[in-house]
Amino acid sequence: MSGGRNRTERRLAAILAADVAGYSRLMGADEQGTLSRLRAIRGEIVDPKIAEHRGRIVKTTGDGLLVEFQSVIDALRCATEWQAAMPASGAIAWRIGINVGDVVVEDGDIFGDGVNVAARLESLAEPRGICVSARVQEDAAGRLDLAFEDLGEQELKNIARPVRVYRVAPPRSAAVAQPAAPLPLPDKPSIAVLAFANMSGDPEQEFFSDGIAEDIITALSKLRWFFVIARNSSFTYKGRAVDVKQVGRELGVRYVLEGSVRKGGNRLRITAQLVEAETGNHVWAERYDRDLSDIFAVQDEITERVVAAIEPELYAVENTRSQRKPPESLDAWECVIRALSAIAQGTREAITEAEQLCRRAIAIAPSYGHAHSLLSWALVRRSNLSGDFRAMAPEIEAEARTALTLDDRDPWAYLAHGNFLLRSRRFDDSVRAIRHALELNPNFALARAFLAVPLANLGHRQEAIDEALQAMRLSPNDRNVGAQASLALSVAHFSAGRYADCAAWARSLTEKSADHIAGHMFLTAALAMLDDEAALTEARAALLRVRPEFSLTWMGNNLPPSGELKGQLEIALRKAAIPEE
Repeated sequence: MSGGRNRTERRLAAILAADVAGYSRLMGADEQGTLSRLRAIRGEIVDPKIAEHRGRIVKTTGDGLLVEFQSVIDALRCATEWQAAMPASGAIAWRIGINVGDVVVEDGDIFGDGVNVAARLESLAEPRGICVSARVQEDAAGRLDLAFEDLGEQELKNIARPVRVYRVAPPRSAAVAQPAAPLPLPDKPSIAVLAFANMSGDPEQEFFSDGIAEDIITALSKLRWFFVIARNSSFTYKGRAVDVKQVGRELGVRYVLEGSVRKGGNRLRITAQLVEAETGNHVWAERYDRDLSDIFAVQDEITERVVAAIEPELYAVENTRSQRKPPESLDAWECVIRALSAIAQGTREAITEAEQLCRRAIAIAPSYGHAHSLLSWALVRRSNLSGDFRAMAPEIEAEARTALTLDDRDPWAYLAHGNFLLRSRRFDDSVRAIRHALELNPNFALARAFLAVPLANLGHRQEAIDEALQAMRLSPNDRNVGAQASLALSVAHFSAGRYADCAAWARSLTEKSADHIAGHMFLTAALAMLDDEAALTEARAALLRVRPEFSLTWMGNNLPPSGELKGQLEIALRKAAIPEE
């Protein structure tokens, strides 16, 4: 198997190289804000466009991407739609270069003059512009509604011969960048709460303004009659000048709540306004000047006012103040807010940071149940990456049970416990725990995505599919929700013998999370059953690159599938030439 993983080959490919213009300057001026905006743009625009046009991200740097396409047309369509979708007034501006030529492929990476020329073309492009080689222009001529401006032959650094370069003009028709069709409005009041703007001029206060919006989302989500977009989707608009009408169309909501926080000394000024997305009319607006000690009361007050503005008859119902009790210390709350942000990122480094933040919060406020539930969650995520679930299981379970004891109204506590039970192959118990989380917060998109996985393992395929699709509808921009829902759909379709559907969702999962071992496993298994040898070779190599020790025995010891599903996987993985031990 090791010889297959180190295979070197040559092939013709279209190569797209991109970077952010003025990245060093932007980072020097506002590192945290730049990284946040760049993550949002990657998740909302760049990565979806690459996937839509069948591109493969070969490598990423802090501000750059190298992408391989099977055709020049796919590469050009991706680049032009990508640039057209970028906000015209945003600070982030991409430069893109495209070349076609022979490349050397080794262990998934690509090398050679074809790659080097694309990188040099990128450096010639203007911000928001695209430069291509003559070969690209020739292949696209007459096939795409694009105009090319001849820049003549250019001497490119470390390239032996001059290269004729063309600049791509904006498309002559609107066909390339048609906006997505608006999502249909739910049959009940629907709202997206945008990240509150930090007006303090202090980047360190960013967590505070994020926390205000986060707690409003949580409180609103506990009301069953609301359809509330999850934090990680509404926060993708953070740092951008956005039109609320656009937000309403893209997220499928009737109302948008936006606001700002200004902190000076021990005083807070919070402004909030509720806007009807379709018309842009202001439904309600308010300003709050409070001492810092009143912050939790202010959050409850804002929530009550929003509810009253959307549904006046709700004045007759019981108090809508948040049921989650905040910790005594603001420092502990700060740790939890930052841990939530790190968990949403999902990387190995971010999960480590989340674990440290939760432990700090617990040291400050030992009875803060939400900190215990998030610590249990972070530990499960770390065990997924390390393969040490059995060793870590006692601490994971203890933290989840502590969270439940301290706050049995915290949906995260039930989700964390349900996730532990899922990893322990106690699928029925996992379903019960996660359903309890959803009883407390019906709009908890991540819980719906996780519920779908044990349902699929139990053979309740259609219910699993329904829950996974609803999770993605509630939080269409959340990478973690998308990844977990894609896993559930992979499991459901594989167990039903729908291998092409399984492969499609598993591939989507690996694109969202490149190191997701279960995604690579289901993709390899499905392709083996489809007898797609070429794609199988690539998928198997990726699986073993992510987890070199992967075998049927390793799967049995470290991953949840059991019973009939495990048997189906073993048959498929043996067919894929995965070792037994």
